[in-house]
Amino acid sequence: MKVLLIEDESELRRAIRQYLQDEGHLVESATDFPTAMEKAQLHSYDAVLVDITLPLGNGLDIVRALRKADNSCGIIIISAKGSLDDKVNGLDLGADDYLPKPFHLPELVARMRALVRRKQAKAQDSITIGTLRVVPDDRLAEVQGEHLDLTGTEFDLLHFLAVNKDRVLSRSAILEHVWGDLAERMDRDDFLYAHVKNLRKKLAAHGCDGLIKTVYGLGYRMSDRT
Repeated sequence: MKVLLIEDESELRRAIRQYLQDEGHLVESATDFPTAMEKAQLHSYDAVLVDITLPLGNGLDIVRALRKADNSCGIIIISAKGSLDDKVNGLDLGADDYLPKPFHLPELVARMRALVRRKQAKAQDSITIGTLRVVPDDRLAEVQGEHLDLTGTEFDLLHFLAVNKDRVLSRSAILEHVWGDLAERMDRDDFLYAHVKNLRKKLAAHGCDGLIKTVYGLGYRMSDRT
């Protein structure tokens, strides 16, 4: 799960980030309103954890902006402001859940998982492109019932391409979605090319050669069309 953590309290932010990373999630963080708004609008996340009170702005405005843009990510407000009005306002603006501070980190993770499961259940159960079938909830990829042995990163890359079927995705968009902040420290083109090459090889071995198309000068597109 890719998570954006918006929290200015340094000790709490570090604790949440470390716990989520230990649970296997990819976590990006923001400590003030402008940075949080920029990341929320430019990048794609499975879940956004947002505090209401932020330097230079209000977390509820981030919730409002995400929903106005039809962003379907899961949003959980984590805030020490425990008034009923704050909770109602946040949920009315489109937040999915509200967790007042202090809270236990296992409860936060459990709520995140439940939220993402609910959203995935409302979305496609599976994505089919030609003979390839991708099941996001089970992290499963198969061709005519035969399982593809993919690494976690390869599945994330395949899923992002598949869910954007027939759309051209820039190299930057792919790197930022799959690898998050780590993408800034990579030899970006060579790194992405190597992963796409490996994924193509595994798909070709199962008769799905040519599904991932290079759009020269732009990026990649997944399609079963010629």
